[in-house]
Amino acid sequence: MTVKTTTPVRPLHVIANEIRNDWKKVYFGALPYLNAMQLLETINDNFYEDTADSIVLYFLSNASTWRGDTARRVKAELKAICK
Repeated sequence: MTVKTTTPVRPLHVIANEIRNDWKKVYFGALPYLNAMQLLETINDNFYEDTADSIVLYFLSNASTWRGDTARRVKAELKAICK
């Protein structure tokens, strides 16, 4: 028997605020995507013509210089949301 648990998904703008608080010098390539994430609620939203999913994936591809425990946890959370 499989037990399915659900954990609440945090809004993207809340995640973006945590990133800003932890990543003191945001890499310039990640900044436009982080700014867009601050205006999004869910992974199903759009930012102009871009989907939230693509914004998060582009952020992740530009966030390799963000390191540490918080970075690992938040990146894993964002990857899980995109699946």
